[in-house]
Amino acid sequence: MGGKKDSLVMIKEIGFDLDQRLLAGYIDKFPKTRVLVIGDIIMDEYIWGNVSRISPEAPVPVVDVKHETKMLGGAGNVISNIVSLGGEAILCGVVGDDSMGRQVVKMVRRLGVPTEGILEEPNRPTTIKTRIVAQHQQVVRFDRESRKEIRPETVKRLLGFVSKRRKDIHAIVVSDYAKGVISRQLMKGLRDLVGDSDIVLGVDPKKNNFTLYKGIDIITPNHHEASAFSGIAIVDDETLARAGKQMLRHLKCRSVLITQGKDGMTLFERRGGISHIPTVARKVFDVTGAGDTVISTFCLGLAAGMDLKSAAILSNFAAGIVVGEVGTSSIRADELKRVIYERLKP
Repeated sequence: MGGKKDSLVMIKEIGFDLDQRLLAGYIDKFPKTRVLVIGDIIMDEYIWGNVSRISPEAPVPVVDVKHETKMLGGAGNVISNIVSLGGEAILCGVVGDDSMGRQVVKMVRRLGVPTEGILEEPNRPTTIKTRIVAQHQQVVRFDRESRKEIRPETVKRLLGFVSKRRKDIHAIVVSDYAKGVISRQLMKGLRDLVGDSDIVLGVDPKKNNFTLYKGIDIITPNHHEASAFSGIAIVDDETLARAGKQMLRHLKCRSVLITQGKDGMTLFERRGGISHIPTVARKVFDVTGAGDTVISTFCLGLAAGMDLKSAAILSNFAAGIVVGEVGTSSIRADELKRVIYERLKP
C-alpha cells in the first residue's frame, strides 16, 4: 500500500528479528493446546476438469470432468488446520438431517475430532459450496444452503455443549460465514461463558455481523470487511490505520488483524501498537480458506502462549503457504516449520 508510511510501524522484512528457533518452538506446544471451533460448517465440493471447447448451445465453456473431491469448509476447515498443525480441536455447529450432513460427521471423526457438538436441525440443509475448476481456475461456483438463523433451542444446546467443555479449552474460534449459526444470542452466551477466564475468544467475521462481536479478544477481517464496517475506503496506509483504530474503539476488542491479500496483514493492538507484516506468499493460486488458516493459526498461537505479534507472524507464514494451493487446504506443522527456517535468517 502507498500513502503515509509513518502512519504504521513497519516491520523489518518478515520477523521482528525473532529467533527462528523460538518461533518454531511454539509449534511444538500445539499438541497440548485445545481449541473449540463454533460456527458455520460447510462442505466444499470440487469438480476438477479441463476446458477445450465452447458449448454450441450457449457461449459457455464445456468442462470435461476428470474427478471430484470433498473437503470440510468453514468451521470444518478451521478444525482441519488446527489438527494439521498438531493442536487439539473440538467442533461445534449445525448440519442438516441429510446425507451430506452425515458425511460431514464421518469426515470430522476421521480427523480424530469429537462430533458431539455437531447438531442436526430438521428442515435445514447442510451447506454445500460446489466449485468447478478447470486449468487451475475456478469456472463457476454454486451454493446449496439456508442463511436463516438457527432455532433458539439449537443455540441453547450449542452453548450447553460449550459450557461443558469450558474447563478443557484454551481458545474459542468463532467461524462466521453468515449461514445462520452466529447470532446475537450465541455471541452473548459465549462472552458470558468466557467471562474473566484466560480463554482466547477470536472471530473470523462476516461484514454484516460486526455488531455482534463487541467485547471479544481478537478479530481477523480482510480489508474489504474492515472497510465496510468502518465506512472508510482503505486505499493507503493512512486510511488503513484509521479503519483499524476505529474497529478497536467500537468493538472494544484486544486486537484487530486486517488481512490485505498481496499486501500482507496489519495488526492493531488495544494498547496502541500498529504493526504491518509483509506477505510471504510467493505464488497465489487460490485464496479459498485463507481466512480459516489465519484465524486458526493466530488463535492456536495465542493459546500456546505466543504474544500478539509473534502469533500474527506465524499466521502470515501459514496463509502464505495455503494460497499457493488450489482449493481448500490446511497447513501441516512440519511444513510451517520448514518455511520459517527458510525465510527467517538466524
